Amino acid sequence: MTDTILFLKYLAVMAGVTYLIRMLPLVLIKKKIENVFIKSFLYYIPYAVLGAMTFPAIFSSTGNVITATAGCVTALILAWFEKSLLTVAAFASAAVLAAQLILNLL
Repeated sequence: MTDTILFLKYLAVMAGVTYLIRMLPLVLIKKKIENVFIKSFLYYIPYAVLGAMTFPAIFSSTGNVITATAGCVTALILAWFEKSLLTVAAFASAAVLAAQLILNLL
């Protein structure tokens, strides 16, 4: 019973923090943002956060840094050439598999 109550307390705190993070900018900032620096900062934040969440997951997902690097490099090259998300994911996964098979043979 106490685990359930503790979980509900944590859930309530997380819900409150999430709500405040989303609600406060809407309430506090009423006028249009004119500052070029702030507009640029807000434009690039989603990309920075996505990168900060994705890259550690990439390098810990396979359990081997070499195979993860092979997949990451493959994905970056294909993304650079503006291939579709499905193509990038499929070829990056294939690169990880190929690297793992090669490492198993060595």
